[in-house]
Amino acid sequence: MRKDSAVSIEKPAEFEDELTALLRKGAQQLLLQAVEAELEVFLEQYEQLYDPKGRRAVVRNGHLPAREILTGLGPVQIQVPRTRDRSGSGICFRSSLLPPYIKKTKSVENVLPWLYLKGISTGDFHEALGALLGDKARGLSQPTISRLKEKWTREYEEWRRRDLAGERYVYLWVDGIYFNVRSDDARQCILVIIGAKETGEKEFLAIEDGYRESEQSWYEVLLDLKYRGLITAPKLAIGDGAMGFWNALARVYPETRMHRCWVHKTANVLNKVPKSIQPKVKKALHEIWMADTRKEAHKAFDLFIDKYEAKYPKAVKCLQKDREELLAFYDFPAEHWQHIRTTNPIESTFATVRLRTAKTRGCVSRATILAMVYKLGQSAQKRWQRIRGYRLLPEVVQGVKFTDGIAENKVPQQEAA
Repeated sequence: MRKDSAVSIEKPAEFEDELTALLRKGAQQLLLQAVEAELEVFLEQYEQLYDPKGRRAVVRNGHLPAREILTGLGPVQIQVPRTRDRSGSGICFRSSLLPPYIKKTKSVENVLPWLYLKGISTGDFHEALGALLGDKARGLSQPTISRLKEKWTREYEEWRRRDLAGERYVYLWVDGIYFNVRSDDARQCILVIIGAKETGEKEFLAIEDGYRESEQSWYEVLLDLKYRGLITAPKLAIGDGAMGFWNALARVYPETRMHRCWVHKTANVLNKVPKSIQPKVKKALHEIWMADTRKEAHKAFDLFIDKYEAKYPKAVKCLQKDREELLAFYDFPAEHWQHIRTTNPIESTFATVRLRTAKTRGCVSRATILAMVYKLGQSAQKRWQRIRGYRLLPEVVQGVKFTDGIAENKVPQQEAA
């Protein structure tokens, strides 16, 4: 089945939530690939059967006419692949997942959040599509499931070995992602890097597993990128306070500047003060990173220290130790600040999914988790837009100096205005 030929889903207004839209697309691709895997298993059964002319007897033969199936998300247009029997034996592919008589599926709102998150493991995959398609999902046999998993794993392995020669990324967002699923290695996390290209497009650059967020794990990921052709160092990397990444970055791309994520830093500081004053402390932090100029930010920074150092020294120390890295964004275009002050591109992709993830009954393998994150990430990436002010990225690449978000050659004009 061709990727672009089989399913299109209407988008009812009540399902505009980003996660639902993302998982709707994931369910669509899951269904496409499941039917394709079912067909491949069927063709394998007859691969030794030939017609009198010595040709394969059972072969693909396009698709059946499109038909509409009503789902909980609205109507779905489906084209099931068909086969041709040259031997005259009447052999014909009939999908057990999507039989000709099926007109309406069960409501899928409740099953979508775990089609990706639980549906990759063998036992849960059958249950997930069973809930989507009803009791008629008998075609999802063990060989079909295995083939589907192998396909996703192959896609991921090809992607993670792709050639990066000639590519350039101006900004990097990095984070270690922990999912609420049982892994065969409880210490494992997924190391994720998103890059912004000179044209403004954001894309996943790396999705790898690692030992927590250790320096060695990050070093191996970054070194692999460099050896695959990413020679030019990014201008800025945005991440949390985990020292493993920053130490590794200094070894592989020492020219790249460091920026601490304000979302992570705010959470870390608030954890060190009583809940009763957390709203007040959060507001004071907000006044630092929302200041129009670096001078005003330093002033708000000093005020925070004076207010809270006596009573909450640990909170102040947590903030103060990363002062320069937290204010690095002032040396980049103001149009980019909303993107580079936090690791939001990663958080917005995975945070809600992590909250909705239920533990699987069985242990999930390393390959399964990586395939899951890769497929989820690729679906999310299709919805991303270029960063605001992307036309300024070439100036960043060229090394133009920015002061408080304004290019140095425009500062006199700004002052005059």
